[in-house]
Amino acid sequence: MIAFLEGVIAGKTLASVYLNVGGVGFEVGMSQAGLSKLPQVGEQVLVHTYLQVRDDGMSLFGFLSLEEKALFEKLITVSGVGPKVALAALSSYTPSELATLIAAQDIAAVQRIPGVGKKTASRIVLELKGSLDQGIGGLFADDEQVVSKAVEGAREALLSMGFTSAEADLALKGAPEDGTESTLLQYALKKLGA
Repeated sequence: MIAFLEGVIAGKTLASVYLNVGGVGFEVGMSQAGLSKLPQVGEQVLVHTYLQVRDDGMSLFGFLSLEEKALFEKLITVSGVGPKVALAALSSYTPSELATLIAAQDIAAVQRIPGVGKKTASRIVLELKGSLDQGIGGLFADDEQVVSKAVEGAREALLSMGFTSAEADLALKGAPEDGTESTLLQYALKKLGA
């Protein structure tokens, strides 16, 4: 399985991004929210991926966070929900918002996702509510590390300083797990030589 791709953005469409990874071009389907957060064409990015293999071909889907990927994988397990609807859900709500709506059994809000009717919204809530009762963190097994708010804050700060997603992720790799946002930012800046 392809866990992630790190490469240069070669182009974008309304539904996907083209990544040049070592001279090989990958078309990666993404949510509108994910596409809007990508850097400009020509810049480097790291995208977490999900590879779907079917009889009629293979499709690659990309996510900027592990939470988004985990929720996508959970959504496509629901009967009647394919990758297109799952990406529409992630375009409509952030992963934490969607997890909260499902845990609260808010069928009306889930139904606002393009392509989701009342039956499908009910099915999504019914099949996923148990695994999302603890919010987005409920998608991760106990032994997997959930990205903390401090790490996300430090990552956002690095992006606002002009670093690429790939640089920010690399700089925060191996950072102390219990660090505050400011200590994580200092750690990352030191690693980047800034």
